[in-house]
Amino acid sequence: MELLRLATAGSVDDGKSTLIGRLLYDSKSIFEDQLESIEATSEQRGSETVDLALLTDGLRAEREQGITIDVAYRYFATPKRKFIIADTPGHTQYTRNMVTGASTANLAIILIDARKGLLEQSRRHAFIASLLRIPHLVIAVNKMDLVDYDRDRFEEIRAEFTEFASKLDVADLTFIPMSALNGDNVVDRSMNMDWYEGSTLLHHLEQVHIASDRNLVDVRFPVQYVIRPQSAAHPDYRGYAGQVAGGVMKPGDEVQVLPSGFTSTITSIDTATGPIDEASAGMSVTIRLADEIDISRGDMICRPNNAPEVSQDIDAMICWMADQGELRAGQKLAIKHTTRWARAMVKDVQYRLDINSLSRDEESRSIGLNEIARITMRTTQPLFADAYTRNRTTGSFILVDEATNVTVAAGMVLDR
Repeated sequence: MELLRLATAGSVDDGKSTLIGRLLYDSKSIFEDQLESIEATSEQRGSETVDLALLTDGLRAEREQGITIDVAYRYFATPKRKFIIADTPGHTQYTRNMVTGASTANLAIILIDARKGLLEQSRRHAFIASLLRIPHLVIAVNKMDLVDYDRDRFEEIRAEFTEFASKLDVADLTFIPMSALNGDNVVDRSMNMDWYEGSTLLHHLEQVHIASDRNLVDVRFPVQYVIRPQSAAHPDYRGYAGQVAGGVMKPGDEVQVLPSGFTSTITSIDTATGPIDEASAGMSVTIRLADEIDISRGDMICRPNNAPEVSQDIDAMICWMADQGELRAGQKLAIKHTTRWARAMVKDVQYRLDINSLSRDEESRSIGLNEIARITMRTTQPLFADAYTRNRTTGSFILVDEATNVTVAAGMVLDR
C-alpha cells in the first residue's frame, strides 16, 4: 500500500491539531481509550464539545497553553493509502521544528483562518514548504463556519494566496474550504458549502499522485553497512546494505562505486524476505556485486554515466537550529551527508534570507536560531551530492557541533 507523508503548518490557532484530530476521528482511526481520555480532559477544561486537538497536543505544556510546541507524528490508514502526519508548530520561534517535520513530506497542508486571511506566519510556512521542495501544497481555509460559509471570503483568500504563490516554486496547489471543528469538507462533504465542487481533504489525500515525485532516473545508493555473515550457509556472502535514494536498480545492471570509480555488475538484490527483481527509491535492500571491490560505509553506488557531483566545495541553503551560538564564517563543524561523515569549514555567509519579505540581507555575517541563509563550505572529504531540486535525499545534509554532538543546522545543496 502506498505511503503518503504529510505535514500541517500555519499560524497559531489556525486549527492544525483540531484538523488532524477530526481527520483521525471521522476516519475512525483512534482507539476507544484515546477517545475516552480526550473526552475526560475536555470535560476537565470546561469544553462544551470534545477537543479533538488533544489527540496531537500530547505534551503537558502544549495542553496547558493550547498550542503545539513539538512536532507530533500520527499514523493512520484507509483502504487506499497509509499516512504519516507531522503536526508542526505555528509559532515563529519554532521554525526549526517545522523544517524538521516537513523535510520528508510529500504534501503540506497550510491552514489559514478564514477570519484573519493570509498572515505573515502563513507566508513563512508556505515559503519553507517551497524551499523544502514539497511537491504538493493544500491550502485549507479553515473556520469557514465563523464567516457563515461565505464563498466570497474563500475566493478572496484564494486570490491573495495565488498571487503570493506566483513568487514561489509550487508545482501543485489545491484550495479547500473547511471547518475542522464541525468536520465540513474534512472527511465528509459539507452541506453548508454546496458551492464548493472540489474534493474533501481526505479524498484529495487518497487520490493525489505521488509516484512521480521520487527521482526514478538517477540511481543513487549510499552504502549503510557491509553485510558478511560468514556462516556455514553463506560462507562467501558479501552484500552492501542501504536505502535506495534514487532511480531503479535491477540484477544485471552495470554500476559504478564512488569514490573509487570502479565498475561492476549487480548479481542480486536481497531483502529480509528474499531476493527481488528490482529496487526503487525508498526501498531498503542489500546489493551484491559480481566483483570484489573495496566498499565501505559512506560510499555511493550509481550508474557509470550518471553520477552525482563529487566535490569538497558545497554551496547550500541552511536553517540554523542551535539554541546557543551563531553560525559565522570560519566555523568548523561535522557534516553528515547520506551515510557519509566529514568535517566542514564555513567559508562564507553569502546572505541571510528574510522569510517574511523574501528579500536577501547581504550585510549579515552571522546566522541565529531559526534563520535561513546561503553559505559556502569546504569539506575534508569529497561528498557525492546532487542539487536538492534534483534529489531531496542526496541533496540534503545536517551539520553537527563536534564538541556537544548536537545537530545545529539542516541544509540543502544548491545547483551550481
